[in-house]
Amino acid sequence: MAAGLQVFGQPASTDVARVLTCLFEKNLEFELIRTDTFKKSHKLPEFIKLRDPTGQVTFKHGDKTIVESRAICRYLCTHFPDDGNKTLYGTGALERASIEQWLQAEAQSFDAPSSELVFQLAFAPHLKDVYPDERRIEEDERKLKAMIGVYEDILSKHKYLAGDEFTLADLSHLPNSHYIVNSGERGRKLFTSKKHVAKWYEKIADRDSWKQVIKMQREHPGTFE
Repeated sequence: MAAGLQVFGQPASTDVARVLTCLFEKNLEFELIRTDTFKKSHKLPEFIKLRDPTGQVTFKHGDKTIVESRAICRYLCTHFPDDGNKTLYGTGALERASIEQWLQAEAQSFDAPSSELVFQLAFAPHLKDVYPDERRIEEDERKLKAMIGVYEDILSKHKYLAGDEFTLADLSHLPNSHYIVNSGERGRKLFTSKKHVAKWYEKIADRDSWKQVIKMQREHPGTFE
């Protein structure tokens, strides 16, 4: 049984959502402490400001503090291997190596264009005096389409990115993909235009762990103004 797990941040943050999904997959009890870095009047705990000036997500377990969402997910899987989903980070060196390759691909090649599209397509239309940048949208769409083309080929051979089991490789893609798919027809087409990618996204978005995160986001949407 895990004890003393704390997550600081807003469920609306993609980084926080990634960590929450992992916690739910592992069936771990935790405390979510909502911090709003968008409000200048909100005072962040000192240990967050020292470790992570952006304060998007911070995780504490006893005297350990981790601030990068993928690192937090790795920590949870390795520190609590027998809780919840036992195959989330693979069950052997070969499986873990494959998952790691996808985690790196997501962080290095998928995250940048998809994060920009999340802002431009999902958040910018709702912000005061902020307007979508068509040039940037087109450039990031081009980059993301190239990545999704690679995913389509892989997913034509396997149910999930690292094989036939849902793993951190898939989980890590969920937050940004969700915002893009639900931003409107333009974003949705990036995923639905590819048969195997569309089927994959439908499966991972239908997991109970992710549905719990969506519920938290709807109950406490956070502020972005």
